[in-house]
Amino acid sequence: MRFLALFVAVCAAGCSAPERNAAGDASAGRVAIERHQCGACHVIPDIVDARGDVGPPLADYGRRVYLAGKFPQDPALLERWIRDAPSLEPRTAMPRTDVTEREARDIAAYLRRLR
Repeated sequence: MRFLALFVAVCAAGCSAPERNAAGDASAGRVAIERHQCGACHVIPDIVDARGDVGPPLADYGRRVYLAGKFPQDPALLERWIRDAPSLEPRTAMPRTDVTEREARDIAAYLRRLR
């Protein structure tokens, strides 16, 4: 019974604000992506000048099952990857960034919307 009440509360919170919730603000994530120039390495929909070809294109990121081709899709793991990918995969071309924890949550929210 407690599980059901928690499930309903979580769903209601997520449904009332699709872009802004505890999981991040996708609109702010878009701004952070531009500010940190993620498009220098990635092609990212709706991001000005995001035409890089070092990293993978992110157009369908929200449908992906794996992060970096080897880690299960998990919000906390994605946020860690955005901030410090080499701590998860030392041989990655993705650098450690100066993205804040909040920005990482927001960027992750933006990426999860891409389908």
